[in-house]
Amino acid sequence: MLVEDSLVVRELLRHILSRDPRLACVAAVASGEEALSAIDSVRPDVISMDIRLPGIDGLETTRRIMSEHPTPIVVIADAVEDSSLRISMNALRAGALSVVEKPVATTHAGYDAVAGEICTQLRIMAQVPVIRRRPIGTEWLGRSPATAILASAASLPPTVLAIAASTGGPPALARVIGALPETFPLPVLVVQHMGAAFMDGFASWLDGVVPMPVSVARDGERAEPGRVYVAPGDRHLEYGPGRTLRLLDSLPVSGQRPAATVLFRSVARQAGASGLGVLLTGMGEDGALGLLDMHAAGAQTVAEHESTAVVYGMPAAAVRLKAARAVLPLDRIAAHLLRLAMPPAMPATSPGAWPDRPA
Repeated sequence: MLVEDSLVVRELLRHILSRDPRLACVAAVASGEEALSAIDSVRPDVISMDIRLPGIDGLETTRRIMSEHPTPIVVIADAVEDSSLRISMNALRAGALSVVEKPVATTHAGYDAVAGEICTQLRIMAQVPVIRRRPIGTEWLGRSPATAILASAASLPPTVLAIAASTGGPPALARVIGALPETFPLPVLVVQHMGAAFMDGFASWLDGVVPMPVSVARDGERAEPGRVYVAPGDRHLEYGPGRTLRLLDSLPVSGQRPAATVLFRSVARQAGASGLGVLLTGMGEDGALGLLDMHAAGAQTVAEHESTAVVYGMPAAAVRLKAARAVLPLDRIAAHLLRLAMPPAMPATSPGAWPDRPA
């Protein structure tokens, strides 16, 4: 089902879908109200959701669909408008699975790439099982999934935290990083699979929902404690000597750039047993081999438990490889990280909790 208020864009989306024999448009509506009214009768496998709609906007429409009629949703957004980007990120937090650029005229130089990405995302996300969503913070109340924490190696005190996610990642990252205090004593490096056009907006959105300051990583800058650095779109992020950050244009790994495995392997090389690695929800297997390298180097490694992962692909691959020392549901990951990075002698509120903090 297409949800798009512009007749021109709606017809352009119809045309794009018609190019892929694996996709069929069962409904095309101009408002959130129409979408909510039609969803019971057309029962789409996946929904293409505009964000800026008359009446109920795309964010509220997403919330209601995920609460009442759980269906995979792909947000189609204007990547250059700040307000649209903020709403798009909040739609991901409300349960949408991914965000792609809104198509432009067929004569535009980037049309084929955008059209191809839209079809690819709709095909892939149509296969993702989704569940009825409750407001953020209550998804897993009353559930007690099994938790595995493997025997730990004698790791050194942590010096850096690397976290990676893909499908379902923005809300998961907001939950984990948002539960860490502003005085968290480590730099936090993040890889999130997302279209390059949306990475600045994603970093800006994350900055507004977590205590620590968030920015897109810059090549050569020094990773400081208590700050979050997001890999930019279409460049690998590495942790280098002297806590410097490196951005690379090398080939994609596991089909991804930035790739979680590239980040994790760099942390394994530079931090060894003093690294912390976390692999969250996502499709595919990116990050599993990198997390295994960190595990082999003596680092503490965590994979999200199946019970909370939107897509149990990347963390499942890490579990199969026995790369994760701890397998935890989303709501328990931050507490685990705090125990490792901020032991009782170093309380979260203590200014002295920052190792090697510059004056």
